[in-house]
Amino acid sequence: MKIKLSRLGPGLLFAGAAIGVSHLVQSTRAGADFGWGLLWALLLINFFKYPFFQYGPRYAQATGETLLDGYYKLGKGYLWAYFFVNIATMFTIQSAVTVVTAGLASKLFGITSNIVYWSIMITVFCGVLLIIGRYQLLDKFIKIIIISLAISSVLAVTIAFVKNDNSLSFQQVFPEGTGLLFLIAFLGWMPAPLDISIWHSIWTLEKNKSQQNKTTLKESLFDFNVGYIATTFLAICFVGLGALVMFDSGLEFSSKGGVFAGQLIELYTSNLGEAAYGLIAIAAFSTMLSTTITTLDASPRAMSKTIQLLFDRLDSSYFLWLLILSIGTIGIFLFLLSEMGKLVQIATVLSFITAPLYAFLNYRLVISKQMPEKFRPNKELRILSIIGLLFLSGFTLFYLLSL
Repeated sequence: MKIKLSRLGPGLLFAGAAIGVSHLVQSTRAGADFGWGLLWALLLINFFKYPFFQYGPRYAQATGETLLDGYYKLGKGYLWAYFFVNIATMFTIQSAVTVVTAGLASKLFGITSNIVYWSIMITVFCGVLLIIGRYQLLDKFIKIIIISLAISSVLAVTIAFVKNDNSLSFQQVFPEGTGLLFLIAFLGWMPAPLDISIWHSIWTLEKNKSQQNKTTLKESLFDFNVGYIATTFLAICFVGLGALVMFDSGLEFSSKGGVFAGQLIELYTSNLGEAAYGLIAIAAFSTMLSTTITTLDASPRAMSKTIQLLFDRLDSSYFLWLLILSIGTIGIFLFLLSEMGKLVQIATVLSFITAPLYAFLNYRLVISKQMPEKFRPNKELRILSIIGLLFLSGFTLFYLLSL
């Protein structure tokens, strides 16, 4: 068991990056607004995105390269497209996860209720942590966080079920109007934006560098499956919390970070009791902190690699991009905090409409000559990939035509 746990890493980092805004915020809000009505969307999007996320570690293990290397070999234009999309979204995504972390910190520590101060402190803290510890620190930190969150979430949902006196309705709904925009955002970031498959391929190679014996493909896919199943299961838990505690209660989530954080913690304590406040607050804060750290680490890694490939440079600019992302994120808090809602909406929609592109590129890579034949996906996974491509493309087209 100890050996297996030590081999886990990139899959849990994937879970750490995914179990953030999409779970704590969007899944809980989905349950609060629609009850169990969007369970169909959650299950379908996790099912159809699965192969495209899995191709990240699969390609990295088989070739010793990141997905970005593969995109470059397919065509330089694909890498340029990734560069511009990532520039358009990475600051907003980082700001979105940091502001939720800041809201939780203000409720937990109570030093100040100023979200801007907390956001800046958290960004600086995470940046320093990455400079000092790099991948090894992330690898150790994330295992503790995922386990603690899973235990507290399962406890909270179980007790909520036991305490619930109302009849449960699992009637599925398809939102209209403003609800459609929420659905698109929900699908875009559930369980995570598809470009996180690129991060996963980078973390897979970093994991191999940090240990003496290279991880096998079987171990890497096991690691991925553990992380992916955890993200899906916990997403259902958060939908359940929103549905059991807030649906049809007349309560609505606040758009203000500090207030929302209090409401989120209340979802747990109303079921587990006030005595569990500290435990739950720390678990929720730690979860968002892990998301903040992993996203702050991954985007600079990806941009550094992209620049190396596009301009044929050997030197790494990871720390430069880490500085750029940190300064850009702080700048949003100082000057564009009032526009945060719109920025997040743009980022989530972009994540959704670019999903078919990343899905296509990942699938094309793992069936191309770049991929050793013995590591290519089997017939069942290929069929699921094609159906998933049609689902993502069809939903994207439906959304664009409904604008």
